[in-house]
Order: sequence, then C-alpha cells, then structure tokens
Amino acid sequence: MSTSAADAVAGEIAGSDDGVLETPFLDSERWNILQSIAEEGGYAYATMTSLAVAGDIRAAEAAKEMAWEQLHSGPWHSVVPIWRDAYSMACMHLAKLHYANGEFNQAIKALDMGIIMGGMMLRDELNLAIRKASEKEKARSDLGEKGESEIKFVSQEINVAEVQQSLPIKSLSCKLVGKRPALSLEAFLGDHYLSGTPVVIRDSMDHWPAKSKWNDMNYLRRVAGFRTVPVEVGKNYLCPEWKQELITFSEFLERIRSNDSTSVETTYLAQHQLFDQIQELQQDIVIPDYCFTGGGEIRSLNAWFGPAGTVTPLHHDPHHNILAQVVGKKYVRLYSASLSDELHPHSETMLSNSSQVDLDNIDKKEFPNILDLEFQDCILEEGEMLYIPPKWWHYVRSLTTSFSVSFWWSDAEKLDD
Repeated sequence: MSTSAADAVAGEIAGSDDGVLETPFLDSERWNILQSIAEEGGYAYATMTSLAVAGDIRAAEAAKEMAWEQLHSGPWHSVVPIWRDAYSMACMHLAKLHYANGEFNQAIKALDMGIIMGGMMLRDELNLAIRKASEKEKARSDLGEKGESEIKFVSQEINVAEVQQSLPIKSLSCKLVGKRPALSLEAFLGDHYLSGTPVVIRDSMDHWPAKSKWNDMNYLRRVAGFRTVPVEVGKNYLCPEWKQELITFSEFLERIRSNDSTSVETTYLAQHQLFDQIQELQQDIVIPDYCFTGGGEIRSLNAWFGPAGTVTPLHHDPHHNILAQVVGKKYVRLYSASLSDELHPHSETMLSNSSQVDLDNIDKKEFPNILDLEFQDCILEEGEMLYIPPKWWHYVRSLTTSFSVSFWWSDAEKLDD
C-alpha cells in the first residue's frame, strides 16, 4: 500500500463507526486476492472467506486455519507468497468480528498474528486496525493508566568477578574489544568498517527515549502489554528441548520478573522484528548514522529481550551489525571470519552459520584446538553499541535482564542479495 493510500485508509478508519473495524483497502482488493488464492487451489478458503465476510466467526477461524496449514506445508521460503496474504486476510476478518463483539483483546491478537506470519500487502491496514483496537482496549483497562511507579528491571551494578565464573573459559583474559567514545563517521569508516574490525561505541545513544523508558516494566506493559509476541523457551535454539511460543507481552514481562536463570524454561524474545510490529516502541529508538556507511540499506531491526542467563550460541550473520545495548549488560565473544573452518559450522543448511562448539561446555576431545583460537570479547554496558563485521562469529550471554536492538545493514553492491 502506498503512503497516500495508507493516509486515505487512516482517514477512513479514524472517521468510522466505533462498532466497526473498517478495512477499505482489504474490501477493495478482496476479489483480486481471492482469485489469486483460487489459482493456487484455495477454493475452500474462498468459500470460508465469503461466509466470514457475512459474519460467520467459525468460518473466519476455519479460513485462518487453512492458510496456517499452507504456511507450514514446507520450508518457509517455499511458501507461495499469496498464502501469506491469505493468512493476513483471514486474521483481519476474524479481528473485525471480534471487534464488533467488543472483544478488543481478541481482535488485537488476531491482527498481531497477521503481522507476525502474514504477507506485506495488508500490513499498513493491519497496523491501522491495531491502533484503533488498542485505543479501545487501553480506554477500558488499567494498561492505559500512567500514574504507576516505575518497576525497574536492572537497578544495581553487577559483580564482574562473580559473573566471570558463569562465562566461557578464558573470558575477559585475552584481547578486549576497543571502546571509543562518540566515534565520528570518518573514524568508523576508516578504522573499523573498511578493515572489518569490531569496536564498542560509547555515548551515541544518550538521545534515545528508550534509554530512560525501557528499564521500566510498567512503561512497556502500558505500551505493549496486550500485544502477542513470539518467544523462545529453553537454553538456546541448538538444544533439543528448545521451543517457541506465542504469548502476550504482559505474560512475557512477568516471566522475566520471576525468572530463575538456572531454569531450562528461560524465556527469550530473540531476533524478532518487534519494532515493525509495535510501532510505539520504534519511536523510542534512532537508527545510528553508522548504519548508512557504505551506501547500503537497513536490512533488519531486531529486538533481543530477556532475563539474565539467556544465550545466543556461537554463530555468524551475513550483514554489518550494530548491537545497541539499551537495558542491562551482555558478555560478547567474537572470532574473526577467517577462523570459520576451525569453529566447525554445522553441516545442515539451516544451521550452517552456527558452530558445533558449545562455548559453555566445550568438548575438548572433539574440539581440542578451540581454546587456542584468538578471540576478542567485552562486557557490553548499557548505552554502548558494538559493531560486528559481516561473517564474524559471536557468542552472546545476558549478564542481567537485557534489552538490546540489532541493526543489520548491507553494502551498496549487495543490495540484490
């Protein structure tokens, strides 16, 4: 949807009857979408959608389930794109019926699912519908109250000597990543971007509203408490007991507050495009100017939010990366891209960017040379940014409750990758 079209839709929704969740763009494009779905064999889906439009909530749920099955019929990259739009459409129809019944929370949940799992065609209208339903939900719930006192996630300094006992062998004993205050763009380009050298940048996030807001549980609960988000449960994604769940942000916040870092049921909101989904939080951050170095473009903004003890195992990413530490502290270990073979990547295609080496429990018989490999590491403090060059291997552990943002961007010559 173009900007002008989105503005027009916003105007129509803003002026609509409070008992109706208007969807002018969907209404105008429904036939074209259904025709494309029918061409992919979705005749039963089209039938259920027609019933849903007429007000049958069971048909709306059935259409959503049909699209869901198509999304999970094989690897995500092999899903026919129109079925992603079909899923968004079904979520929108279901939300409209919940909204008409005054079930604003259920409407928001359906719309969130459309954003998380659906295509891009209806994204603007989904966001506008969430805005309207959220206003209704806030107006009738305590989530709209602003008089609550702060509940801080992190309120005291850590003992580095105690923390070090939980870190991988040799941590903080070799080469530390250099830290530079208010690094200029010219210095970043010449000293780090072009040479592919990691650096911790200080004093470049002080103007972010997130710096003063995201350490307050009540602020996050007011802004996003009733939204549905995907979380990871378990030690990390390489472990057999690892799983994913969809829960409300309020439920997630409660899990963080009551977390026992020794539990295998640690819950982590990891590598999720939270700011595309919850735009109020995106207003609290600023894309660093460093991310436009090289003339490329932003590829992804991801949130990493969880309790102490969450771990992202040793892996590498394809793009330039700035990891901005908004709340709490993290330990980060980095290995040069030139050491890829020595770090034993998994042979499976889906995990080929992840190492078989578990730094928390190194098998010295299977990987006898790991402790001889050079690495850099650091404790990433609140308010600091870490530049991780493409293909550099990194392991990350939260030392406290931690809320981080990663900015991925590409080189100009890789825009088509």
